[in-house]
Amino acid sequence: MKTLAWALLIPILAILSILSCKVRDKVAPNQDLPRRYVCQRVRRPLVHDGKLNDPSWLRAPWTSDFLDILGAEETPPYFRTRMKMLWDDTYLYFGVEMEETDLQASLSKHDSVIYRDNDFEVFIDPDGDTHNYFELEVNALGTTWDLALNRPYRDGGKANNKWEIEGLLYHYHLNGTLNNPHDVDGGWTIEIAIPWKSMEGGALHKGAPHHREQWRINASRVQWRWTVENGTYVKKRDRRRKSLPELNWSWTPQGVINMHRPEDWAFVQFSEKLVGEEDDFVMRPEEETKRILRDYHRAQRKYHREKKTYCWDMDVKPFQELIETRRKNRPTISATKDGYDMSMRSTDGKSTWHINRLGRVWKDR
Repeated sequence: MKTLAWALLIPILAILSILSCKVRDKVAPNQDLPRRYVCQRVRRPLVHDGKLNDPSWLRAPWTSDFLDILGAEETPPYFRTRMKMLWDDTYLYFGVEMEETDLQASLSKHDSVIYRDNDFEVFIDPDGDTHNYFELEVNALGTTWDLALNRPYRDGGKANNKWEIEGLLYHYHLNGTLNNPHDVDGGWTIEIAIPWKSMEGGALHKGAPHHREQWRINASRVQWRWTVENGTYVKKRDRRRKSLPELNWSWTPQGVINMHRPEDWAFVQFSEKLVGEEDDFVMRPEEETKRILRDYHRAQRKYHREKKTYCWDMDVKPFQELIETRRKNRPTISATKDGYDMSMRSTDGKSTWHINRLGRVWKDR
């Protein structure tokens, strides 16, 4: 009778979860994307037990709920995912909350391909140049996969699986039972502490960020669709017996099913103000310049795919439409030994920014 009762109850709970998420995940048409978050300081290290009940966590604001990776127009996730961030002189902290009725995990070896399980993933580009960024994936068994990338895969990037987050702290709490399809779980929470020292290879300087320094950060959740066979979770399959594709839910949408687009990640601003105090997010004027350069860079890549060469005349397709809308923000282009350099003054006139054929963005020193 208990098995039958759960069998009748699970679909009802799933429907209620879907309906509730549709309401709370609705995004206003004018919501700023990429998303933004002010990460505040804590006086003392957090107590780590995975439950997010440290007083500092209770004062920290939640991010907006995660959306489908393609955008707010897609079907909202049927489980809620959200997180908080804090920092001190030693660590960048993440606190994550995920609804889940079927807690599942099978991978127990460090540096396994964790997204083959349900997982949580965080991506960090400290200096915002889209190169030399970091990724961490975790599952509900506490297994981690940490890796560093010299640049996105689309630009020929290579993942360094030998890279380790030295001093990583990771704790989790399960609100339910793992790998038990005979009950209904509530979800799981995670606490992650990443030492600043481990990320210096991609940062502008050593140590913790300065007041109002901004990093590009995103997070995602991979959710597989499960069924039960012989008392065990197995991935649902199509008519050809192939596993259905995973669902991808992210904090700030990517527009494509690809998390490795650092230019689309959220903006995280670090504040010296203590958690609970007010501090506004202030968008830096150069971000608009960087966005324009990346638009021209995408046009240049498209031209190269079609013509097998780079375009040195900015008045031809596919640049015409960009130029028509941005005559006052037109970059200059010059040849380099490995491609090109496009550069442009920032909108406030205080700096000059560059982008090369691999998409790396930087400013004159």
